[in-house]
Amino acid sequence: MSAGEEDLYEVLNITRGATKAEIKKAYHKAALSSHPDKVPDDERAEADIKFKQISQAYEILSDDQTRHLYDEHGMAAFDKSSGPGGPPGGVDLDDILAQMFAGGGMGGMGGMPGGGFPGMPGGMPGGGPARGRKRPKGKPELQQYEVSLEELYKGKTTKFTSTKNVVCTNCSGRGGREKAKPKQCDTCKGRGVQMRMRPVGPGLVTQEQVPCTTCAGRGEFYAEKDKCKRCKGVRTIKEKKILELYIPRGSREGERIVLPNEADQDPDDEQPGDIIFELVEEPHEVFHRAGADLQAEIEVDLTESLTGINRTVLKHLDGRGISLNTTSDGRVLRPNEVLKISGEGMPIKRSDTKGDLYLVVNVRFPKDGWLWLQKPDAAAKVKAALPAEEVKPIEPTPESVDEVDFQTVDNLDGFGKGSEDPRAAAGEWEDEDDDEGGQAAQCAQQ
Repeated sequence: MSAGEEDLYEVLNITRGATKAEIKKAYHKAALSSHPDKVPDDERAEADIKFKQISQAYEILSDDQTRHLYDEHGMAAFDKSSGPGGPPGGVDLDDILAQMFAGGGMGGMGGMPGGGFPGMPGGMPGGGPARGRKRPKGKPELQQYEVSLEELYKGKTTKFTSTKNVVCTNCSGRGGREKAKPKQCDTCKGRGVQMRMRPVGPGLVTQEQVPCTTCAGRGEFYAEKDKCKRCKGVRTIKEKKILELYIPRGSREGERIVLPNEADQDPDDEQPGDIIFELVEEPHEVFHRAGADLQAEIEVDLTESLTGINRTVLKHLDGRGISLNTTSDGRVLRPNEVLKISGEGMPIKRSDTKGDLYLVVNVRFPKDGWLWLQKPDAAAKVKAALPAEEVKPIEPTPESVDEVDFQTVDNLDGFGKGSEDPRAAAGEWEDEDDDEGGQAAQCAQQ
């Protein structure tokens, strides 16, 4: 970064180690405070410049690739006039490639001795391993696997058919017949890569290397007559294999199960990568899980809540019924009361213990007027049966009393509605992370 260049991290008021979430939050905060529409007319021109700087800083720092280029080369990396053959002070493409290839230069562009690409001594086919050397292990394949809460409770073993690439045994992964020699790719001149321009924002572009489409990034290929008859020069063939996936009981959302060396094979790898399954827990209609604990709601009627309950209240994940009996001790079940049942939660992996089950009581009340539809003395009998608790009078005694009409509402969402008072039930402070604010700011900029 040049001496007179403004630091994009300072523009957003963040540190160089800021996460993407912190960058996004800082951008929204800065965009809202510096938006041209929120300042007096005489300050609008300065605010417009500041706002564009904020937007540019976010566009560059929010993307991993452009952020890396900025950290290494400053704003010169995004100067459209720089590049191969650009003016002094621009980014030297060889410097970037040298860093990417751990010191290997680019042939014909000031590369270091011993560097270069295929077709030259010490070349690197397609930016991959050096010729004659292999990567220690292939790339892993990550897949999400949805499982029900019942399957996580009881454990699961499943078999499936995997179709993957395996090294062609006919040509041992060369792609050509025995003793045939490959030809250098004319498109990439044996380098295996091509350079292209990619837009990264309004008026901003960056140069990136991509695998050559002619030779599939290898820098060389076999003539049609010299290709392996089985793999047609691809070096790998498709193969089906039955794999087994075991999910231990008590497994959790986000846990990963690894099938070692079962990913696609590549002749350039010493061994294949792994297939990794990431568990995704499906929502359950009855139970809610947190760690090894479970939560569920049970419904009782008013009679049961007052006189006791003795029945099965829900079906557990393994098919068992869970029964409660509160008739022996006269216990009253109150609305939203929480009952804890120890040892009836989720199994804990690699142990014989389980978490706890929490039951939230939901009391179902009778419909309005039900008591008055009974015998004339029904209300009196209910009053007589219920405990008579003295109601504490209001002190001091009001000078006058008004009997008022009322209506029942579902919640307090209407309390203070439209008042812009943060104490209102549905009131919220403006969220700086709200995407709509950022979008509005960007639209105003355009």
